[in-house]
Formats: sequence, structure tokens, C-alpha cells
Amino acid sequence: MKKLFGTDGMRGLAGVFPLDEKTIETVGRSLARQFAEKLARTPRFITGRDTRESGAWIEKAFHAGARSEGAECESAEIITTPGVAFLTKKFAFDAGIVISASHNPFEDNGIKIFAPTGKKFDGETERRIESDIFESQESRVESRESEVDSSKAAEYQTAYLDYLAEEFKDLRLENFKMIVDCANGAASTLAPRLFSRFGAEVVVINCAPDGKNINKDCGSLHLEKLQAKVLEEKADFGVAFDGDADRSLFVDEQGNLVDGDAVLWIMAQFLSEHGRLDNQTVVATVMSNIGLEIALGARNFKLLRTAVGDKYVLEELLKTGASVGGEQSGHIIFPQKSLVGDGMMTTLFLLESLYEKGKSFSEMIKGFTRYPQILVNVKVKEKRPFEEVIEIAEASKLLETELDGKGRLLLRYSGTENLARVMIEGENQMQIESQANRLADVIRTSLG
Repeated sequence: MKKLFGTDGMRGLAGVFPLDEKTIETVGRSLARQFAEKLARTPRFITGRDTRESGAWIEKAFHAGARSEGAECESAEIITTPGVAFLTKKFAFDAGIVISASHNPFEDNGIKIFAPTGKKFDGETERRIESDIFESQESRVESRESEVDSSKAAEYQTAYLDYLAEEFKDLRLENFKMIVDCANGAASTLAPRLFSRFGAEVVVINCAPDGKNINKDCGSLHLEKLQAKVLEEKADFGVAFDGDADRSLFVDEQGNLVDGDAVLWIMAQFLSEHGRLDNQTVVATVMSNIGLEIALGARNFKLLRTAVGDKYVLEELLKTGASVGGEQSGHIIFPQKSLVGDGMMTTLFLLESLYEKGKSFSEMIKGFTRYPQILVNVKVKEKRPFEEVIEIAEASKLLETELDGKGRLLLRYSGTENLARVMIEGENQMQIESQANRLADVIRTSLG
């Protein structure tokens, strides 16, 4: 049976299997049936979506399928992914369903399912949904009309904003100017309402969604306009969200990019100073710059690395009891607050640290130096473990010796293509380029 759910839910082109109306109804039916069996009562679901034009009909199809099996469904309408996760727990829903494709273009959409704990649902639930989907392809299930109950949407959205505001109730941002890029996505109405509560002067860009402009040349994947706007407005701070606002990237007052690695550096110090950096540990992925590891090490903080993906970061956070973790791309998780990356919460944490220190954003990043990085892709005919190929193993060992703890080699295969990826970080750009090309030649000779 083909796997439809990945590490971030089920995603694809809206209107095409598995994101077609019939399949979405099956997802609703399957989830409702599973919960009814497990709970021996009527299950309650809440849905939320981003601003894609396909979101409304996908939400309607899910409600129709779930209600056909007796479930009660409500909608928070357009709201962020972490917003749905919060509401699921706060209002005792049995599951929260997010309809979003995050940073993807508007033609795509997807479904993510959250448990009341805030975690994404387990694989067993998803496998049963997949089984029901493929069984439904063999049968003729009549589509049902169903209205979406969004009568409490405004109340739910306000409850989420109230929660965030209360968590940072001592934050004061008078005489502080910030630029907010909402990516024409789920944060478009929420973010301006939230940040203005703290007294900041909020200048908003890309917050006029039309169903097709989500993530288009804006948001966390396209920071050029935000950088220009921060400089033009002489702002103190800039933030850009992605389509569902579970991640955020930043711009300092000088127009420089502040990515997830820099955020982790600032947050590690801030939490430690407040006695809240449990085990003096930060969790990041293999893609985080070695500069972060070196900066943290200089403060006697420990960096734990995981595979790429916020799923793996969360697993390590829960396993080790660490207080903060994230990715370069801007997914930052504070597990004591939420088990989901929350771009608006991350922004408030950063603003709180700036307010407390009374420093500029660029000053807060001092102590973290990003090392030069090079990535070389090599076409291969087979994906043998690198350590089993003597020539590659020896060349890698020699390179590690040359780096001498002042750089890092990451050697891995692409998950979707016949490519080996050679990534090196070090103090000198020309040197690491030479080293990367040298190792790439060895791989090309051995496996190309």
C-alpha cells in the first residue's frame, strides 16, 4: 500500500488524488470512525486552514465525511497551524485538523492531524486512514453535502491571541517599530492584532490574501522585500512568517537576515539567564551551522543534532528534556509552551529578550559567527553506505583531520534523487570549496 502521509501530514496538488474531494471525505469518515471506536462516544473535531483558495472546499469535504460517521465538527476558519494545536487542547477537542501546505505555492494543499497534546497523530492512525482511502477507491461512496460550523471562529481566534498575549503580559514595546511580513497567509489578520497589543508600531506587508498569493514572492522564503522595508522604515525589527505561520525568520535593524540558528543562540542565553535552559542543552538538526555549535560550546551549552525535520527535533526535545530546539529554516519549538513550532510565539520570545536587555537586535546576535558553507551535489549510480567504500571513507577521514575541530563535514544522500551531498563548513571559503570538490571527485570516481 502506498504511503500518503509523510512527516508533515498528507500534501499534494489540490483537487488531485489524494487531495480530491472524495478522498478528503474518506479521511473525515475514517478519522471519525476510529475515534468513535476508541472513545465509545461522539468524537469532536476542530479544523483550521490557511488562505489558499482550495482550503474552504477541502474543509467542507472533511466535515461532510466526519459528520457522516456521527462526529461533531467546528471550524476556526483561517488560523495558524499552532493555533489549531492550541485550540484542540484548550477546548478539549479529540483532534485538530489543519488544512495547509505551509510554504508551498497556492496550488498545493494538505492535511495535518493533531492530538490534544499538541503532537501530530501517530502512524497507526494515519495507516488506517490510508487503508480506508485505498478501499474507498474500489467502492462508490456517495458524496454528502455538509455545512461548516464556523459560528465560534472569531471566539477561537481571539482565545489563541489572548493566550499568547497572556504568556508575554509584561512585554512593553512602546517606541519600538517592527515590520511584519504575513506571507499573505494564515497570520495575515492575527499577527497585526497580536503585536499591536504590546504597544509596538506595527507596519504590515503581504497581508492581503486573495487565495492565490500565499507565499508568492513574500514571507519566510523571500526576505528581500522585508529587508528593504526594515531599512526604508528605519525599523527596529522585521519578521516573516510562512503560509501557516509555524515558522518565522527575522531581519535586524541593519537589514541582515537572522535565521533559526541565530534565534537558537539568543534563546539559549535568554533561557539560561532565567534558569530555564534545562540540561544546558539546545536541539538542532544536522544542517545547523557549526558556528552555532562553537558559540554554544563557548558558553558551556551542549548542542544535540537530529535528522532534518521538526518532527525529529521534537522527539529529541521530549527525550532529553531540553527547553528549546529548532531548524535553520525557522521552526523553533519551546516544548514547555507548545509541542508545535509557532512563529508568533518565537517572535514574542525574541522581543521579550530584546526588551529585557535593552539592546538592538544586531547586538543580541554577537558571539555567534556563521561559518562559510559549501554544498556540492554528486550524481551516483548507487547509494552504498559511505563508510563501506574505502576510498570515500579514507578521504573523509583525511578531510576531518584537516578541519581539526574548526569545521564540519556532512556527507549524505538525497532522499529523492541519485545524488550524494557533500556539505562542508569551515573558516575559509576557498579552502572548504577545494576540500568539497576534492571529496566530490572521490565519490564520483567510486560511485558515479
